[in-house]
Amino acid sequence: MAPSPTGFPHIGLVHTALFNWLFARHEGGEFRLRIENTDTSREVAEAVDQIRESLRWLGLDVDGEVTFQLDRMEHCKQEAQRLLAEGKAYEDEGAIRIRMPDEGVTAWDDLIRGPIEVPNETIEDLVLVRGDGRPTYNFASPVEDWLDGITHVLRGDDHISNTPKQIRILEALGAPLPAYGHLANILGPDGKKLSKRHGATSIDEFRARGYIPEALVNFLALLGWSYDDKTTVMSRDELVERFTLDRVGPSPAVFDYAKLDWMNGVYLRALPPGEYADVLVAYLREQGYEWDEQRVRKVAPLVQEKIATLGEFPAFAGFFFARVEPESAVDGEMLPAAAEALAQVEPYEAGEIESTLRGVAERLGLKPRDAFQPIRLAVTGSKVSPGLFESLELLGREESLARLAGSGRGGASGSSAR
Repeated sequence: MAPSPTGFPHIGLVHTALFNWLFARHEGGEFRLRIENTDTSREVAEAVDQIRESLRWLGLDVDGEVTFQLDRMEHCKQEAQRLLAEGKAYEDEGAIRIRMPDEGVTAWDDLIRGPIEVPNETIEDLVLVRGDGRPTYNFASPVEDWLDGITHVLRGDDHISNTPKQIRILEALGAPLPAYGHLANILGPDGKKLSKRHGATSIDEFRARGYIPEALVNFLALLGWSYDDKTTVMSRDELVERFTLDRVGPSPAVFDYAKLDWMNGVYLRALPPGEYADVLVAYLREQGYEWDEQRVRKVAPLVQEKIATLGEFPAFAGFFFARVEPESAVDGEMLPAAAEALAQVEPYEAGEIESTLRGVAERLGLKPRDAFQPIRLAVTGSKVSPGLFESLELLGREESLARLAGSGRGGASGSSAR
């Protein structure tokens, strides 16, 4: 992986890493991480840390030490000098170039696309080592594949043009060839290559928006691969057990944000309540919310079935932690009547609250929907919220009555805003 200039790995790069990881784990092999930093201007320590953290967060564990391409610079120079001495390379203005054949083809059986042939007359004599002594990517990468004993290389289809060059370099070195497979691009819903205009594109953004790694891994695995025509939700272990390259397609996959939302919701709803609360608390803390943890845990059961991403929680349930302006005007005779009735409810619990408010609505001749909507607006600020009666119970009688009366503004008791 090359360090991204922005510091955060693009989802397409992570998708490629995932397919490598799934293949390695399925085959009982090793998944190795090499930072391709032959271009020193892109070598940023923070970017490398982000790559490592993104893979760790997704659960893509790396075997062995993380290596850096520039660490092998001296070895690459030695190999270039050997090719020079053997007449397989030549000097050109201080750089060393490899001699490519002029006739015939360079061919390989692509693991995903089948047989590919490239006319040798189209492959230039590429630079192996620059004049300043730094190896180029197309030299350092195959040399490291050889030194690391890499057997399979799965990468994006933008590397198809590099593969014949790297094959010729390995052949010149007398090194074994790995098997190559080239994955299709990921497209946005409009059929163009996935970019910022479509929405989130880096792992850090998806994490900040409240997607959980289990759902994201499952979703990414299905971009360009399928187990069968009907199975969608699969655990990490099931993905490893079922992943084979023969079911990876050569056509681009479309990144469907709505499907990711759906899948994330499925995973969140499936969590045991205690674990869901743990995940929610950790997410809010990570995003800088200083809300009372015990209150978050009490709210968690009210939202687990309602939101598809953890990032929806602040807008959906933030009213538990600070009063909010109603999104539209609140009117109707229900509010004072509800306040008067709730002041007398004992015990102040959801069941009693519901029966009391239904009684008030009936007495006023209002349909429940018409009666409860102004209460919901006054208490939660929105027409869409967690369960009204459970919300009133959790807010407590005093805070509920204060909101119904529209008195003051400020934090709810036992909480602090972000």
